[in-house]
Amino acid sequence: MSMGNCHQDVAVPEIVCHGCCGDSPRFCVANPAPLGLCGFALTTFVHSCYNAGIFGTSGTTSPPNVVTGLSVFSGGLVGLLAGMWEFETGNTFAATTFSSYGAYRLSYAATLIPWFGVYEAYEGHEEDLLAANAVLLLGWTVFTFMMWVVTLTIRANVALRTVFAFLTITFALLTISEFMAGSPAAQLLKRAGGFFGVFTAIIAWYMALAGILTPENSYFILPVGNLRDHQP
Repeated sequence: MSMGNCHQDVAVPEIVCHGCCGDSPRFCVANPAPLGLCGFALTTFVHSCYNAGIFGTSGTTSPPNVVTGLSVFSGGLVGLLAGMWEFETGNTFAATTFSSYGAYRLSYAATLIPWFGVYEAYEGHEEDLLAANAVLLLGWTVFTFMMWVVTLTIRANVALRTVFAFLTITFALLTISEFMAGSPAAQLLKRAGGFFGVFTAIIAWYMALAGILTPENSYFILPVGNLRDHQP
């Protein structure tokens, strides 16, 4: 879609006009949601493959170093930029979610970069590190669940609701696995969380493609389960 036109928001299925239509001289950005979704999906997919132990990776023996770069740039920086551009479009929900998950990815990358000294600070206190990771994931489970509840109240499409439902389950399983670290069930829960993360990433990619293929620039569009026409 060309710059200067109103866009159909992927996250909240309503036409968004914020000074970019009509005679207003105000600059308008294109729809940033597909960009943010692609960055989120790619990082989530790769990281979840590690957690699930598929494609030759293992969440217990393979170092997740390749996720560091993705977390800084694709999931972190791109997500944060997409969130800032969503503020420009006036989409509070998308701005909050993209910015928050971008910040999460940046903070996760910081724990993997030796310069920040996060893991080194826990030398000799590995149990505290496990507890700290569990609490961190618990916080993101609560936030993700809260955002899922929001999708049920803002008439979001089915695809978006599914993404947040799967992402909530992903974080919940990973949180429980960290709290149960050392037990036989911990690795099974982590792998289950990885598979749910892979499904989450695939749906997010689908939503990104649906946001790019608009009626204005494509011969066909992808359904995302728009519920707007079914509301009273």
